[in-house]
Amino acid sequence: MKTGMKRAVIVMSTAALLAVSPLVAQPAGRTRSANPPAAAVTQPRFTSGQVEAFASASDLAFIRPGLKIIVNSVTIGSDRKVVVDFNMTDSLDQPIDRLGKTTPGPVSASFVLSWYDPTTRQYTSYNTRVATGSATSPHPGATATQATGLAGTVTDLETGHAKFTSTTVLPAGFDQTKTTTLGIYSTRNLTAVVGIDPALQKSYFANAVVDFRPDGGTVTDKWDKMRESTTCNTCHDPLGAHGGSRQQIKLCALCHQPQSTDANTGNTVDMKVMAHKIHMGKSLPSVLAGTPYGVSSSDFSTVVWPQMTQGKTITNCALCHEGTSSTNVGAQSAAWYTNPSRAACGSCHDDVDWVTGANHPAGPQADDKACASCHQPDGLEFDASIKGAHTVWEKSKQLKGLKATVVSVTNMTPGKHPTAVFKLTNGDGSAVDGTKLTTFAPILAGPTSSYSKYYRESALTTAVFNATAGTTSYTFTAIVPTDATGTWTVSGDIYRNATLVRGDGKANMTLREAAVNPVLNVAVTGPVTPRRTVVALANCTTCHDGGLSLHGGQRVTTLECVICHNPVEGDQAFRPANQGPTESVSLQRLIHRIHTGENLTQDFTIFGFGGSTNNFNDVRYPGDTRNCAKCHSGSTFTLPLTQTGIASVTTLRDYFTPQGPATAACLGCHDSKDTAAHAFLNSVTFPGTTILSEACATCHGAGKDWAVDKVHAR
Repeated sequence: MKTGMKRAVIVMSTAALLAVSPLVAQPAGRTRSANPPAAAVTQPRFTSGQVEAFASASDLAFIRPGLKIIVNSVTIGSDRKVVVDFNMTDSLDQPIDRLGKTTPGPVSASFVLSWYDPTTRQYTSYNTRVATGSATSPHPGATATQATGLAGTVTDLETGHAKFTSTTVLPAGFDQTKTTTLGIYSTRNLTAVVGIDPALQKSYFANAVVDFRPDGGTVTDKWDKMRESTTCNTCHDPLGAHGGSRQQIKLCALCHQPQSTDANTGNTVDMKVMAHKIHMGKSLPSVLAGTPYGVSSSDFSTVVWPQMTQGKTITNCALCHEGTSSTNVGAQSAAWYTNPSRAACGSCHDDVDWVTGANHPAGPQADDKACASCHQPDGLEFDASIKGAHTVWEKSKQLKGLKATVVSVTNMTPGKHPTAVFKLTNGDGSAVDGTKLTTFAPILAGPTSSYSKYYRESALTTAVFNATAGTTSYTFTAIVPTDATGTWTVSGDIYRNATLVRGDGKANMTLREAAVNPVLNVAVTGPVTPRRTVVALANCTTCHDGGLSLHGGQRVTTLECVICHNPVEGDQAFRPANQGPTESVSLQRLIHRIHTGENLTQDFTIFGFGGSTNNFNDVRYPGDTRNCAKCHSGSTFTLPLTQTGIASVTTLRDYFTPQGPATAACLGCHDSKDTAAHAFLNSVTFPGTTILSEACATCHGAGKDWAVDKVHAR
């Protein structure tokens, strides 16, 4: 776009911001004057994770970011055609041109209409199509019925105000007393707009869902099983299917019902079946038996649920169905345990044959009528009740609750054996004797600037329990190194084997009940300086619900993870000689590579305890890896690093070694040879030093053209 033309459009766009059409629907509770003062029209406050936060004022005034769809009315005429009156606005609720002429970026909108049956809690779409399987599918040429949007035309009434009239005619005699739901998914496409920052050449999506009764009656029956803001979006960042345009779970439910089947695979895309199977993925009995699971061209057989319990089963149904907020729970969120069905339950337990009764203790089931007679909503843990059968092991009410703190440490002096005093208790506060646990392994590590040494010792036979004080003391056989400086740490792996009694009378189960690893920092020299906090554990647990549970369930906090997963640690103790150089397990490299998973260009395999082989190249991260703040604490992902003296990372299996701390983190995700070459050329070890100096912040520092937060903004 020529500069003069762009300036003219900016002027017109700014004027449009000031002259609001009286027909544009205003948010509830807002009053609008005919000519608001210029100062009242401001750009919204964008967060650092949004590309708009880094855009120039002229670009923002020109593109007017965002897209909202507001439904003013839905009517069905005597001709049984649907008419929708709606507005399209930017993020400031100002009208935008659907055709993308007076405001940049054309807007497309699709309309779905379905009626709701409260008895079955199912939708049925008013419009379907016949789909044909692709030539490369397992069922080439196969046909299937799929719910789809309404056909029709859109008429512009004025800028930002339009009317959709369907050419689809509803069936004669359709039930006008039924709750009917209109869903709209819309896209504003700025990818072809020239003359703006390339980062702004993207698409905005908006959804709208409206319940109504065609006869004008009051809507009392509604689909309200799940709310994506506190369910799906705790992991998905955000939920965005079909290219990102479908972002509300209720919108998805309008089409993903039993009437729809995928022609490529023959699989149903009924939501209660498809969603369960996708999230079970690699753990589906059918997949374990060798039959992949997919829909259309997508294979979900490698999906791994990020909350696999020690029982190796997926049981945390409440996280998706009920969500993480007690104040934003769907009215029908109890449906998962109050309305069992063969379709829903058989989607995860897909080795059950309802006709023959195979793998179902109650035998064949011709329908769902008898399900609830055995599968009551709740009962005993691990019995046939739905909540009981899906008890999360680590959340079992049978556990007493094991807690641990390090009360004090003495002799944290170079050349001496430190003594640590631990306070171990049950959840009720009663003391626990550390020598009676399954594992009581205190850890001595340091320095906190970058852990490079750690000593893990079993204290079961040499610790001393003080029954009066309720404490367990242990003196390390290791000494604080004679050259130790700075701050050192005492922690520990502490757990006991707990017996979980099954309510169904089957054999009891054993769980490692672990305490959150206690951490106490003690100065060897100078002031106490804790290890820098980079990752917030609370951020981890939004996906890994209930906490991390690693290495057999005994390591549950990142404050301890960094002790062993330090810059010089690798898998050399377990990697076979014929498997090449050691792989680094330094946390900043390890975590970035694990979460990048299937998008890595290099192999990332860690050899572990017992000769285990752990390949992470098939990990499918459910969020957006550009969102650094999803895991990081505050702005700890920005450059330059605020703490000095952080050790370089030994990376024998990468293109070069060692790597500076920032380089190791960035190359954790960006693992191509070209990126490594760029980082290598910008790293140097000056004479008289052992720590790499990195030039990263020169271009990628805060406020720079290629700042980390800017290039990761979405």
